[in-house]
Amino acid sequence: MKILVTGYTGQLGYDVVHQGLQLGLNMVGVGSKDLNITNKEAVSQYVKKVKPDAIMHCAAFTAVDQAEDNKDICHHVNVDGTKNLAEAAKANNAKFMYISTDYVFNGEGQTPFKETDETSPIGHYGRTKLEGEEVVKQLLDKWFIIRISWVFGINGNNFVKTMLRLGETRDELNVVGDQFGSPTYTLDLAKLLIEMIKTDKYGVYHASNEGYCSWADFAQEIFRQSNIKVKVNSISTEEYPTRAARPKNSRMSKQKLMDNGFNPLPRWQDAVERYLKQLTQEVR
Repeated sequence: MKILVTGYTGQLGYDVVHQGLQLGLNMVGVGSKDLNITNKEAVSQYVKKVKPDAIMHCAAFTAVDQAEDNKDICHHVNVDGTKNLAEAAKANNAKFMYISTDYVFNGEGQTPFKETDETSPIGHYGRTKLEGEEVVKQLLDKWFIIRISWVFGINGNNFVKTMLRLGETRDELNVVGDQFGSPTYTLDLAKLLIEMIKTDKYGVYHASNEGYCSWADFAQEIFRQSNIKVKVNSISTEEYPTRAARPKNSRMSKQKLMDNGFNPLPRWQDAVERYLKQLTQEVR
């Protein structure tokens, strides 16, 4: 099976490509320097040349705050880029997997959002990712839409690396404690996505490591497992203003994964433990 993966230079795309290679699949990873996904003709020609059986679209404009000030660029990447790739997938009869986000929901309430729940993004990033979902549904028959949250991986920056860095110089940190979701280790997620793309169990799914926590809980667990003595003060969203609004409830139900025979990902605390070991090995 030949799989084209966009966003290869990002956290998830990197792990998807390497996981696929370990399983003996023919993986073609591309980053923004290799292919400008907003260029329709370039995308068409590239996909025609590669002839993939499937496209796993991990590339996206994910800088949530910057999205509010660079709305056109964000739209070009997340909507136009997705459309270009989806059209190329259709022309080549390839399966298509689109990586979406918890930001398509409004973040209200405390109940985990189901795959079928009404979407209502509260920021430009979420709106463009939802538009990307709609494009995929309209253009294709063989599609997966996977909504993910709070990712951390070996390749790139993330919350875990930020906490470890701050923990080197700070004794005390203020971290938001009223936004809840599920941290997701891209290595665990990549294994699931590769498993899924080999099937024809199409549709919308939610995928993240099991269990829920706040960002403050997440930070405390990182420091606990790393044996770093830092006091974490849980603060409100209002005490930490950001350019873009964040959903307070990013809990997502993964029931559809189980209903379709896919195993849930390990608990997030277990994922953090394995990730910290991976980081240590990378440093050596």
